[in-house]
Amino acid sequence: MVSAKHILYVIWDYFIVTVGTLLYCMGWTSFLIPNGIASGGGTGLCTIVYFATGIPVSYSFFVLNALLLIIGFLVLGKGFGFKTIYVILLSTVLFKVLPEYECLVAYFDERLVVAVVGGIVEAVGIGIVLLRGGSSGGTDIAAMVINKYWPVSPGKVYLYSDLFIIASVLLIPGKTIEDMIYGYATMVTFSFMIDAILLGRKSSVQILVFSSKYDEVADFIMKNMDRGVTALYAQGWYSQKDNKVLLIVAYKTQLHQIVSAVKRIDPKAFVSVSTATSVYGEGFEEIKTGIKLKQKENGNA
Repeated sequence: MVSAKHILYVIWDYFIVTVGTLLYCMGWTSFLIPNGIASGGGTGLCTIVYFATGIPVSYSFFVLNALLLIIGFLVLGKGFGFKTIYVILLSTVLFKVLPEYECLVAYFDERLVVAVVGGIVEAVGIGIVLLRGGSSGGTDIAAMVINKYWPVSPGKVYLYSDLFIIASVLLIPGKTIEDMIYGYATMVTFSFMIDAILLGRKSSVQILVFSSKYDEVADFIMKNMDRGVTALYAQGWYSQKDNKVLLIVAYKTQLHQIVSAVKRIDPKAFVSVSTATSVYGEGFEEIKTGIKLKQKENGNA
């Protein structure tokens, strides 16, 4: 039976995600879009489509993310979590509703101020969502799909896609290099703020889990979060009992979900978390030596 405490925790969790999604959407509808600025990401692409065709951002945002989710399911063979689907659906509604309230639109004489403030607001919003284990979809899904087949880090996917999306504003009649520069200013502000909030968009953490139900915890993380788990043999010095300690390396955006799962499985579990400054290997960044190794020809030693 699900306890009332757990239900209240889930409600509070989704309330925080809702607030973060609201801030993210307001960064676009209150600052960037009304002032003719398009930044990067999937929402930036939808904004450029809006500038070019007049199709509302809410429509293109929903279609784009629906297609990416379908491709993600087919290619990766796993879900992206209900929170991501919730954020996408909520964002679609907010992109439709918020522009109807003129009082929420902010106009500044200096567009650079708009670009910076808009970038800050959307970064704070999406940062909250990421910290609670959610995602806005878009280039996040595309990065995972691309990374499966090519040794390209997610960070490079974000960078290249944002550069291309923002530059494509020049294809719209009436838009100038100045509009592109403001878009890049928003992108830089967003990147700086998201780093400040998350200590790196793809920063990693090392988690040690001390629990008598270590087998249940390990199975859940392996099956539901696609993260590797290492069981270390240990002995409690006070009790002199043998046990196993779980070692997990994950992205910081997954920390909340992992800790919540551990506490749900074993309320008495002890969890230690430390920041991992560099993680290389499968599922994380590829090792970069700065030296390109040539493949040896067949028959050569």
